[in-house]
Formats: sequence, C-alpha cells, structure tokens
Amino acid sequence: MKTKLKKGNTVELITGADKGKSGEIIKLFPKSYSAIVKGINIKKKHQKPTKEQKGGIVSLEKPVHLSNLKLITGGKKKEEKKVEEKKETKKTETKKETKAKKVTKTAKKK
Repeated sequence: MKTKLKKGNTVELITGADKGKSGEIIKLFPKSYSAIVKGINIKKKHQKPTKEQKGGIVSLEKPVHLSNLKLITGGKKKEEKKVEEKKETKKTETKKETKAKKVTKTAKKK
C-alpha cells in the first residue's frame, strides 16, 4: 500500500498511550505498514550482558502502525524555501540598485 509519509516527516500520534505526542519518523517499514517515530511508543527491554554491551534495562522505540499517525509537516518545505529565496534576492537587488544610483550621482557632481 502506498503512503504519503516519508522518513524525516513530523507526525502526531492519533491514538494510544502517547496520544497527542509528535515526533520525527526515523524508519519506515512498508511491508508491515508501520514506522518508528522518535520519542513515541517507548518500551523497556531487559537485556543480558554480552562482551560488547552492558546488561540492564534499555528503552527502545517500537514501531507504530501508520494508520495511527497524522502528518504535521513534510511536503511543503521546498515551496517555502523557494519563496524565502525569492524575497532575499529582491532585497539584495534593491540594495545594489541604490548603491549604483548613489555612485552615479556622486560621479555627476564631480
């Protein structure tokens, strides 16, 4: 099934224990139609010590079904950046034009 959600989008949890919390999508699982969201659906896991890792209780973010997520921000960022760039270029052009006018006025006076 196709989804509008992508990695890096900010989403809000609609249902469950963490209802109303928002976070960024870290990883998507398209086959199981779920995603891991930063700071949401955190579960505790008891881990045995190994040569590489210390044992103890570890907090892990578990996957959330995509039907329980609502997109907050994502697709319109590119358009907003373009608008900001256009505004900045207009400002710089006007500054250059005013400097050029001042230079031509002083040249005419001499």
